[in-house]
Amino acid sequence: MKVVGLTGGIGSGKTTVANLFNLFGIPIYVADEEAKKLMVTSKVIKKELISLFGENVYLEGKLNKAYIADIIFKDKEYLNKMNTIVHPKVGEHFKKWVKKQQAPYVIKEAAIMFENNSYKQYDYVVTVVAPQDIKIKRLLQRDNTSLDKIQAIMNNQWSDADKVKLSDFVIENIDLEETKKQVLKTHNQILKKLDKS
Repeated sequence: MKVVGLTGGIGSGKTTVANLFNLFGIPIYVADEEAKKLMVTSKVIKKELISLFGENVYLEGKLNKAYIADIIFKDKEYLNKMNTIVHPKVGEHFKKWVKKQQAPYVIKEAAIMFENNSYKQYDYVVTVVAPQDIKIKRLLQRDNTSLDKIQAIMNNQWSDADKVKLSDFVIENIDLEETKKQVLKTHNQILKKLDKS
């Protein structure tokens, strides 16, 4: 089973693009969503996160996202340690998930792919891009957050230009109708490559 990595900076619209691929019957694995689930359901992860962040990491059995976000944006070392705990477990979960899928290829959507060098493990990488002002506008509408917080997250991610250099396909997500056309074209190009391989 071929695995296509789908990535893009915050606010680029990865989820929108993933959902469009899904319309063509391509199974989508959203790494960030699965990571959040595992952080609540996996006893091993829970134990390690409590020893890293303290008891406040869980509130009434739920992940205290605001508390974690506050810590990791102030100190990147905590972010790295958390990723070291969570990412390998997500990787194992993903491998099991792939085995159950019936499709020409699957997509794994992950916000961070180039930053941690994991882009090399995919057969192809699709990067979703959008102009900075559009991304910021989307995030202000979606997340009810501050411009400073958005800027801090964007500063932790690679620029679109750097991601594009290492990508097999690029989808510019500004206008939904145009994005749909680009997704269809990319889907067909991936199928062609799979036929040849």
